[in-house]
Amino acid sequence: MPTSDHNSRPNNAGTATTPIDPIKFEVIRSSLTQATEEMAAALRRSAYSTNVKTRQDFSCAFFDANLRAVAQAFTQPVHLGSFVRHVPFAVREYGPENLGPGDMILSNDPYGGGVHLNDISLIGPVHYNGRLIGYTACLAHHVDVGGGAPASVGAFREVFQEGVIIPRVKLVKAGEINRDVFDLVLAQIRSKRETAGDFRAQIASNRTGAARIGQIVDRYGLEQFDLYVDELIEYTARRTAAELQKLPRGEFSAEGFVDNDGFSEDVVKLKVRVTIDDNGVRFDTSGSDRQRRAPVNSTFAQTYSACAYALRALIDQDLPVNDGFYRYVQVDAPEGTVTNCVHPAPVVGGWETHVRLNDLIFKALSGPLPEAVCAGTKSMQCHSGFGGMTDPDRHDSSLEYFCFLETLAGGYGARHASDGPDAVQTHGQNTENAPIEETESNYPVEITRYELVPDSEGAGRFRGGLGLRRDYRFPQPVTFTVLADRDRAGPHGLFGVEPGSRSVYAVIADGEERILSSKTTVDLQPGEVISYRTSGGGGYGAPTERDPDLVADDVLNGKVSVERARSVYKVAVDSHSLELDSLGTDDLRDS
Repeated sequence: MPTSDHNSRPNNAGTATTPIDPIKFEVIRSSLTQATEEMAAALRRSAYSTNVKTRQDFSCAFFDANLRAVAQAFTQPVHLGSFVRHVPFAVREYGPENLGPGDMILSNDPYGGGVHLNDISLIGPVHYNGRLIGYTACLAHHVDVGGGAPASVGAFREVFQEGVIIPRVKLVKAGEINRDVFDLVLAQIRSKRETAGDFRAQIASNRTGAARIGQIVDRYGLEQFDLYVDELIEYTARRTAAELQKLPRGEFSAEGFVDNDGFSEDVVKLKVRVTIDDNGVRFDTSGSDRQRRAPVNSTFAQTYSACAYALRALIDQDLPVNDGFYRYVQVDAPEGTVTNCVHPAPVVGGWETHVRLNDLIFKALSGPLPEAVCAGTKSMQCHSGFGGMTDPDRHDSSLEYFCFLETLAGGYGARHASDGPDAVQTHGQNTENAPIEETESNYPVEITRYELVPDSEGAGRFRGGLGLRRDYRFPQPVTFTVLADRDRAGPHGLFGVEPGSRSVYAVIADGEERILSSKTTVDLQPGEVISYRTSGGGGYGAPTERDPDLVADDVLNGKVSVERARSVYKVAVDSHSLELDSLGTDDLRDS
C-alpha cells in the first residue's frame, strides 16, 4: 500500500521536501485530463467513418516517460484497461530510443497487449526542449482491417483470417507519414478512403495532445510538471487503497457462459472468483474454458479491462483513473483459456467475452454488495457489419468498397432502487447508435424499423431495460455479419426474478423470416432485410412487489403489454383506457 506523505514529495536531489500546493495540484490534474479530452475532440472532428466521428468508438490517453498512465479521455471505458497494457508493451518492444520527435508507431498486436484487430493504437513520444516527457496515444476501432468479411468481424478459425496484423511499425517519422507503411496497411483494407482518414485523425489527435502537454510544461516548468504528475499518481493510489478498505472481505464467485462460439452449439464456460482482503481485490478466471478455434477468445488485455472497469464502478466516482488505480487491479487469467488466449487464436469476438465477464463479476458481488451492482445486462458488444461495392454492376478501379460497422444497444439491468435504462450500451461500452439519417446518407441501406422491443424487460420490483429492434434493408447486394450473443439465454435477474428476453437475429426475405446464429456472415440480395432484436436487462426483486402505478405507466407507454402486466406483475390494466384497475390488481395479488 502507498505510504507516502500527501503534503510533500522528495525533490530531484532527494534531500528535501517540496510542498504540494492543492490549488495548483487540481489545476494541473484538470489540465492533464483536458489535454486528453482535446485529443478526443480532434480525433472525432477529423475522422471519416461514422464509427469514429459519430459513435465515438475510440479512446485517448497520456503516459509519462516511465509509461505510467497519467490521464485518459473517457470515451470508451472498454478500451481504457486494455490501453494501459498495450501502450507500455508496444513502446518497450519497439524501443523508446528508436522514437524521436514527431515519430509515431502503429500496432494492433492482440498478443502484445492488444485486443481484436479492428482496434488499432497510434503512439507518439512527447519531447520538450530535447527531453522525453511522455507519450500520447489514441486507439480507434477501424471499420475494416481486411480479413474474410467486410467490416472484419466475421467468425473464423484463426487470427490470420480476421484481418491485417500490425506489429509495432513507424507510421510517422519526424512528423511525416511513412508512405511505404501507410500504403502497405491500406492495401489490406477494403474501405481505404475512410480508413486513411481515420488514421490521419489519430495523427492529429496525438499532435494535439503533445501540444497541450507542452503548454502545461511551458506554464509550470519541467520540475513542477514531474512533481505533480508523481503526486497525481500517488494521490490516486492512496485514495484507491482507502476505497478498497470499504469493500466487504471474502471470496465470491459466479459462473456463466457465452451462448456459442460461432462454429459449434457448445456454450463457452466462464468462471470468475473475486477475492477481497487487506491486500486489495484479485480477480481469477481459472476454470474458464480452454481457448477455442472460434472467435470468442479474449486477450489478457480485454480480461484485464473487464476487471478494471468492474472495480472502478464499485468505488468513488470522483477517483482519477491512472497508474495509481491500475496498480491495484490484480488479475489471474491462465494462458490458453478464453480469458487469456495465445497465438494464433482468433480474437475478433473477444469483446463479447469481456463484457460477459463484467456481468459475472457483478453477479458474484451481488450477495455482499446488493445495493452496488445491477442485474444482468445486454452484456455483449452486438456488432453489426456490412459492406460491398458502391456500384455492384461496374467493375473498374475507380469504384470504392464501402464498409459500415456499429454495435447495437440493449437493456441494462435493474438495480436495488431503480429500473434499468432502455436500449443503451452496457457496462464499459459508451458508443452511440449510428443515427438513421447519417447512415442512410452515407451507405446504401434503409433503416426500416428502429424501436424498443415491448415485453423484453426482465420483470421485477424494478424492471430491466428494454431491448432494441433495428432492421436494415438493402437495395443492392451486400455481405452482412452478425457478431453478437444472447440468442440462447437472456440476462439474469437478481434475487429470484425472471431474466430479460433473449436476442433474435433474422433475415427477412419475401415475407419469410429465417433465424440466424448470433455469429454468422450472410450474402444478401436486393430487398432483403436483417433484423436485430436485442435482449432486455434482468429485473431486481419480485415482480409482484412492483408499484402498480409503475406497471400501468409501462403499459401506457407501450413497454409492457396488458397481458404481461396481468400474468407476470399481477397488475390489472384496462385494455381500452389503459388505466390502472386498482380493485382488479388487489384481487390478482391477493389470490
